Amino acid sequence: MSLRPARFAGSWYPSDPDRLRADLAGTAALPTAAPARALILPHAGYRFSLGVAAPALAQVTIPQTVVVLCPNHTVPPPIVAAWPSGSWETPLGSVEIDAERTAALLRACPWVVAQEDAHLREHAIELILPLLQARRADLRLIALVVAESRYERLEALGEALAGVLADDPDALLIASTDMSHFLDADEARRRDERALERLLAFDPAGLLDRCEAEEITMCGVRPTAAVLVAARARGARKVELVRYSHSGEVSGDTERVVGYASCVVR
Repeated sequence: MSLRPARFAGSWYPSDPDRLRADLAGTAALPTAAPARALILPHAGYRFSLGVAAPALAQVTIPQTVVVLCPNHTVPPPIVAAWPSGSWETPLGSVEIDAERTAALLRACPWVVAQEDAHLREHAIELILPLLQARRADLRLIALVVAESRYERLEALGEALAGVLADDPDALLIASTDMSHFLDADEARRRDERALERLLAFDPAGLLDRCEAEEITMCGVRPTAAVLVAARARGARKVELVRYSHSGEVSGDTERVVGYASCVVR
């Protein structure tokens, strides 16, 4: 049993539990919150991303089982790596790994590896977990770093996830991604609208193709494609954009921004 420590608390988001809970107050469920098949959420520092993620989270009820797929900021392709067992620590407590379902996924996709090292320096899943813990303390997590670029493998991963979750209709899939990186705000928005067009059309293959062909630096396009496949296999039919923004709206620097989007998949 392995514990993955909270490596980015105190830098990317607050390490003090009381301050963290106060910052996350905006993620409280709306009276109209309802189950969803998936969420697409940003993973920048909370200063930049929380205002985009919170309104999407507020629309969704949080189940016990969550599957979070993040991109590869620190490990090379084509690895897809699962944290196999144990728990993840945040300032709000520990989140238990769903070892049984993770093992089932590894059996279904032999090219997915059980590897902790791939997760140790990745920030994206860690930043998502407190958003969920603020609403539900008894989470069970499947955690995946997705660095596979071949669509057929991403499709197979999504279908395998749907199979693993077949006995848990309430389970929530989350793709962790930011949008365009380090462009001026107008160009970032233009490119991001091109990516979001395919995302909102529920077209995972088209999303991947467009980002590659048009050099749209959506860092989590690969996990997003896999999540869309899984959500569709589990009955989802619609992707709704909740909010789009960019870092310049916080920093005031519109010459070199990162784009952020949040979506609900039902």
